[in-house]
Amino acid sequence: MEKKIEPSVRILSALAIIFVVAGHADFGVFDVAGMFPYYSFHVGVFVFISGYFYREENELQMIAYIKRKAMHLLLPYYLWNLFYGVLTTVLRGAGFSIGSPISLYNFFLEPFLGGHQYGLNFAAWFVPVLFLLELINVLGRKILGWLGLKKEGIIFVLSLVAGMITVVLSQRGSVWGYYRHIGCLLFLFPVLQAGSFYKNVLKEKIENISYGYYFLIICSIQFIVLLATGGRVAYSSVWCSGFLYGPLVPYITTFLGIGFWLGISRILAENFKKGTWLYLIGEHSFDIMMHHVLGFFILNTIFYGTACLGLVENFLAESYFTTYEYRYLLKGMEMGKWLYLIFGIIFSLFFGRISRKIKGIL
Repeated sequence: MEKKIEPSVRILSALAIIFVVAGHADFGVFDVAGMFPYYSFHVGVFVFISGYFYREENELQMIAYIKRKAMHLLLPYYLWNLFYGVLTTVLRGAGFSIGSPISLYNFFLEPFLGGHQYGLNFAAWFVPVLFLLELINVLGRKILGWLGLKKEGIIFVLSLVAGMITVVLSQRGSVWGYYRHIGCLLFLFPVLQAGSFYKNVLKEKIENISYGYYFLIICSIQFIVLLATGGRVAYSSVWCSGFLYGPLVPYITTFLGIGFWLGISRILAENFKKGTWLYLIGEHSFDIMMHHVLGFFILNTIFYGTACLGLVENFLAESYFTTYEYRYLLKGMEMGKWLYLIFGIIFSLFFGRISRKIKGIL
């Protein structure tokens, strides 16, 4: 059965992937003057959306559900993992030191342990994590159903307690190595439950609040949190680290960030018609997540070529060859980051479209 995506949720997905690309371009243009730093919530948006679309019927056909999720998430991930593994190996042979060469370990296991194996597709670390979260969710709900404890409130509170304990352990330096990936799952699990809890318990009540009061409440609480923390609320989901304050702060900023942009998405959905560019981005967030760093690399390659011709100055060739994080700013101007943001998104959409046409021909 095809999922019917609400316009506001589609737009929320579009905004979130734009924030991911902007964050990787080190471009804080959408963080509302520092009120909502990307790394305080943006990964959580996709987890929240996944929980929002969870259906209780999945527990009646768990094997079919797990197979469907594997085909939808893991199969395309591993096909692209093969592509990026070969590409990285070729680039390393050409003098680059980006990522690691392809191997059985890097191809099969590292995606579930870190997901940064090939560099140019590092942003896709999230895909195997999301698959495991959805697997744990359906199994956990099935078990709670047998125990008579399957209530949205109970599930959310239990997951939140587990997540807060994980934050405390991370702050004490106990979440590292193989424990880091378990920590990542436990930390993000309450956000998945928040999506389901919002849809089934809170949605109708919240949508009856006027936008004025809605944003006033969210921004006021966020402002207080930023004052109390000195604005240092960013953290790393993938490494389960960077939690500088108490175990509740990461979840407060995550839920407030999601809530703020969900409200913005509802407003935009009332004014943007389906089929516009914002819906297009939301529909192809997987392509953008998978390929935008390659888009950055191609843009750097263009700059490298023009630098070799003497057309641009101060391009750091060594950084180009050794890291996928290098961003060249024309004339040193911050506005040059717009090029990475726009090119990364457009390239990803184009590359995804071409790959689907090739798939159709094959």
